[in-house]
Amino acid sequence: MILYDPIGVINTPYIDTAPFRCEEDAEGEFYLRLLPQFQEALYLLEKFDYLHVLFHIDRGKHYKLKVNPPNADGQEVGLFASRSPNRPNPIGLSTVKIIKIEKNIIHTSGLDVLDNTPLLDIKPYIPAIDLKINANSGWIEE
Repeated sequence: MILYDPIGVINTPYIDTAPFRCEEDAEGEFYLRLLPQFQEALYLLEKFDYLHVLFHIDRGKHYKLKVNPPNADGQEVGLFASRSPNRPNPIGLSTVKIIKIEKNIIHTSGLDVLDNTPLLDIKPYIPAIDLKINANSGWIEE
């Protein structure tokens, strides 16, 4: 058994449904509220422009091994070839712009998660490591 303790919660304007992907210019307030004991761990994070956000998809549905993603024009693909939020291990990943940091609150651009989603971890987006220039878009390109 693997257990994780959330480091905070994600606050968004989305109560029942969230968009399928992050929208940098989405309207509303988006922020990560870390538990106070993690405030010191934010030291120098404001030097970065973007952030990877890992979260627990606590309101996901039962997963299927094959899915029909919204951008697949009705094509069925394997679950692991999709970004479906309904997964065997409901861990989500989003990359967002850091707007500002105030104490233990990180204000971000639009997130694609429901309000009060448990926050598992954050990591800075580093282009030299994270950007893969030769990456393709798999079945999406077809």
